[in-house]
Amino acid sequence: MSDAVTRRYLAVRGLLDAVMQQLHETLQNEGFDPKAFALSPPEEALYRLEKDPSNGEYSLVGDWIGEHGNKLGSLLFHADGSFFVEHDVVQPHPSKRRWFVEAVNAWGKGGNIKAESRLLPMPE
Repeated sequence: MSDAVTRRYLAVRGLLDAVMQQLHETLQNEGFDPKAFALSPPEEALYRLEKDPSNGEYSLVGDWIGEHGNKLGSLLFHADGSFFVEHDVVQPHPSKRRWFVEAVNAWGKGGNIKAESRLLPMPE
């Protein structure tokens, strides 16, 4: 990571830890066994700065990439403190037989963190 990217990453690290905890709790609330499913750690994402066209500020953007080059999720932290984090799950729902969890995501601003899992019907 460049020095600028490292500084921004370190600046949001506390918030990022809280966001990841919320994502884990969201999956546990769906019924997933925390020992049977793991989200990628934030430090494994590939980070960069991108200029936000709406205000000219730079946002910290990260992507989790799988071993075969597939994107597993993304992290976006704007300069104003707002954020959006999404991580693929793609697992059958533990208790809703005809549904699967496509992804889990979190959004908010500062310490105000909202999270939900995205459920889709099982393909027939």
